Amino acid sequence: MAEDDPKADLHRYLQFAREALLWKLDGLSEYDIRRPLVPTGTNLLGLVKHVASVAADYFGEVFDRPFGEPLPWFDDGADADSDMWATADESREQIVGLHHRAWAHADATIDALALDSVGRVPWWPEDRREVTLHQILVHMATETARHTGHADILRELVDGAAGLREGNDNLGARDAAGWAEHRARIEQAAHEAVGR
Repeated sequence: MAEDDPKADLHRYLQFAREALLWKLDGLSEYDIRRPLVPTGTNLLGLVKHVASVAADYFGEVFDRPFGEPLPWFDDGADADSDMWATADESREQIVGLHHRAWAHADATIDALALDSVGRVPWWPEDRREVTLHQILVHMATETARHTGHADILRELVDGAAGLREGNDNLGARDAAGWAEHRARIEQAAHEAVGR
């Protein structure tokens, strides 16, 4: 049996979520990656922009390893939530490139520091600001996975595509009629529960 390596395990889960998030953009038009699909405006490209941005800060500023690129959507006076959507002037290539650069920067921090290395999150409450790389790896793996889950639902709303990753959708083996029957069964159960 291989020796446990908690840092490698956390890094692997983080990387898995990063790749899955980008996969949700594959094959979609500019409009479909940008359009808001829920009342809060959540959209696929915005999720990629947000995850890249927070990764740059958590693995950069927190450990005094600046990312080195301006993120103007975090500046004082920037519109609220402007890290959650792409302007018409921000291309898919720019946002995906930012994501790749942010994860390369994060990987360099992860490689350079021990799990017990201490950092400081200036935007967290004073009593919780001191953190370790271990805490930030857990935080960012769960943050990235959370937003990848959002992206999975958004992608399903756009074109019905769903699943864990390319080549492994992690879904039951059903055709369209099977999924319609499954959904109808769940809808029926919901109605019956209301009547009880």
